[in-house]
Formats: sequence, C-alpha cells, structure tokens
Amino acid sequence: MDVRVSLDESIEAHRTASLVGFRDRTVLRDALAMTVAKSEEEKERFEECFDMFFRVEGLDGAEGEAGNDPDGESEPGGTPPPSGAETEDAQSLADLLLSQDRAAIAAAMAAAANAVEVSNVRLFTQRGVFTRRIMEQMGLRELDQEIRALNGGDGDDQARARALEAARARLMEEVRDLVERQIALYADPASERLREDFLANARLNNIPPRDFARVRRLVQRMAKRLASRHARRRYDARSGRLDVRRTIRLNVSYDGVPFRLAWRYTRIDRPRIITICDVSGSVAAAAQFLLLFLYSLNEVLSDLRAFAFSSHLEEVTETLDNEDWDDAVPSILEKIGFRPTDYGQVLLDIEADYMDLIDRQTTVVILGDARNNNGEARTELMQKIFERAKRVIWLNPEPKPFWGTGDSEMLRYQPYCNMVRVCSTVKDLERVVDDLLTASSRLA
Repeated sequence: MDVRVSLDESIEAHRTASLVGFRDRTVLRDALAMTVAKSEEEKERFEECFDMFFRVEGLDGAEGEAGNDPDGESEPGGTPPPSGAETEDAQSLADLLLSQDRAAIAAAMAAAANAVEVSNVRLFTQRGVFTRRIMEQMGLRELDQEIRALNGGDGDDQARARALEAARARLMEEVRDLVERQIALYADPASERLREDFLANARLNNIPPRDFARVRRLVQRMAKRLASRHARRRYDARSGRLDVRRTIRLNVSYDGVPFRLAWRYTRIDRPRIITICDVSGSVAAAAQFLLLFLYSLNEVLSDLRAFAFSSHLEEVTETLDNEDWDDAVPSILEKIGFRPTDYGQVLLDIEADYMDLIDRQTTVVILGDARNNNGEARTELMQKIFERAKRVIWLNPEPKPFWGTGDSEMLRYQPYCNMVRVCSTVKDLERVVDDLLTASSRLA
C-alpha cells in the first residue's frame, strides 16, 4: 500500500512538474521508469530513449539540455518554443549565429523543428528534406542573401561574411544531428524495415559489403521462421494421440457415437541435403548466402554436406562447422573461389569421390550459372546424379533469358533436374528452401 501511495505521489509530482516546465527532470525520469520499465533490458532502453528525446547539442558539439537555463525557466519538452515570427522580430539568424548564444540557437532550432513537424519523420531517406526545412524555417534564405551581399563589400563586410559562412556550416551540422536523433527516436523501426525489404529483394551480387551483417540477420530470421513451420508435422497413425475433430467427423453417420477413432502423432522429418555452390566471381555472393540460409536451418536439416567449386570441387562442411562465419567465407573464397569455372571437372570430381553420398534419401542443391567457359559439359554424369538422388534442384542467379547464351550450359543440364529456379535475391532463397522442405515431408 505504501508503495502504491508513493508511486501515486511521484506521478502527481511528475504531472505538476511537467505543467511548470519539467524543472526536475530526474523526478520525471524516475517516475516513468517505475511505471513503464520492468526488466533490466527495458530499463536500459527507456533510459536511452529518455536521454535521446531531451538531448540537444550546442553548436560547438558540447551537449546540453535545452530548457535548463540559469534562471531555471523553460517550456515543457526542453527548449522554449518561440514562434518563427517572434524569433525574426527579435533577432535575425545572422545576428543569432554571431552572438554564439547556444541557448538561444538551441531554442530557435527547437521552434523550427516543431514548426516543420520533424516528429513526423518516418524514413532515413527524409533526413535531407527535414534538415533543409528546419534551416529554411530558421531563416536560411535571408542568411544566404546577407552573405552574398557582404561578399561584395569591403574588408569588414567580407570578414563578417566568412564568419557567417563558418557559423552556417556549423548550424547545418547541428540541425542534421537533430534530425538524425529524431530519426533514431521515431523512424528507426520503419527505416530498418524499409532497408531490409530493399535488401531482401535486391540481387545478391549487388548487396554492398556494409550491408552483409544486416542481410545475415535477415537470412537467419527467415530460416528461423521456416524451421518453426516445418520442424513438426502431424501424421495419421494406428495409435497415439486422439484426433478429436477427425473422430467426430468420421462418426457423424453413427449419430456421434465414436465407433471409428482417428489418431495422430507428431514427428520431425529432416531431409538430407548436399549443396554444391559455384564460388566463382559472378555468383560468390549468392553462394555464401545460400550456405548461411541452409546452415541456419539446423532444426530441420539432420545431414547437410556443403561443397564449393570453381575449377575443382572441395568439401567445406568442416570449415563452416568449426569456424566463425565471418572467417569461414573469406577462407573458402580465397582457397577455392574466383577461378575459371569448369562444371565438367566438378561432375568428374563428384563421380570419383562423392557419388556414394547420393541416394534416394538425398536432395542435391546446385547453385551456379552453368557457365562452363566452353568446356565439356559432361551431361551423362549429371544424368547419373539425377537417377541416384531423391531430388535435384538447380538455383541459377541469372535471368532465364540468359540461359543457353554464350558459354551457358543451363539448357543442357535442365532435363536432369527436378526443379530449376532463378535465385538472385534473399526472397528467392526463402521460397526455394520453403518448397524444398515442403516437398521433403512425407507420410509415416
């Protein structure tokens, strides 16, 4: 009871403080933390969000809290929000910048941000738009006109123009920082979703290295969804768990008397997969993301063997199992990748060393563009793999119109595949693996 009374008093004190201007922001933070944040993680996120919301930086980069002026008078939300007209009547932007009054500049920035409704920012791509709007609301056009006029004057005017240009550049940086904080506060989830949606549908070869970490997280989330969807399946059985709904339906003709019982049980069906990935320069990016996708499906893949090739075939299962992903992929590419592709030699390597791994329980997944540098295609060996395997799936990162052109042997290999798909994006990978797992489920 004492805790509830104390909490109510804190909340009422917070309300009173908010009405008079958040004079003691610590009370506000503590009251909100007591009512909003429960776990340690939530407390950390709350404190970060609280500080981000109230923080305003001065022009010299030093941090301060708007609204905490020496006299202790401020408006709710941090800085006093004078209107644009009041600011212009009292002091021009040029005079304000030259005065180096950080509190007044911060107040003008806050007022301009409120006027352009910067809290409506939703995408990281809007940073430049809102930065320009805030600057114009503060009087950027008049400032630029004054700078141009001063540049045509005498030495004192030109010195003032240089000082204004330097102050303008600093102000621009501060406004940009203000907008970026607003993006982090209001738009980060939407911005992140937009970026991830773009990356999920972008060609894997075009994804810049700076986004590899984001794509890996995206691939792992997709794999987790597929694992939860396919890990457990129910089957009819002669005994086990009673399927009430089917039992009722089966006995409708008997007026509901359960003469016929329906049973079900759950089992995990894990297909065996062999992946053979072309790691030559043109398809290396697609290969590494396919391997990541498959290795993220550990829950539903009982036996995965991974091979990589360009001029020859080598198994990389142990490398991927024992090394960190960031180290394993560069190691594989350095050792095997970026050489002239020879699909004929790869098929000979499979026949000589790994054909015993392929049986009627094995799905063979080949990722490559089938460009053979005008070498021997060895289609008879592709036919042999097709006859031994349960399923052969070929994923080609090239568009279909390119198949069979130049040194592409795709049209010659296609008859010996159960499925041939264009696979050039993360979304394509998700659909292919989903289809693979769906086809692998079978009745008990």
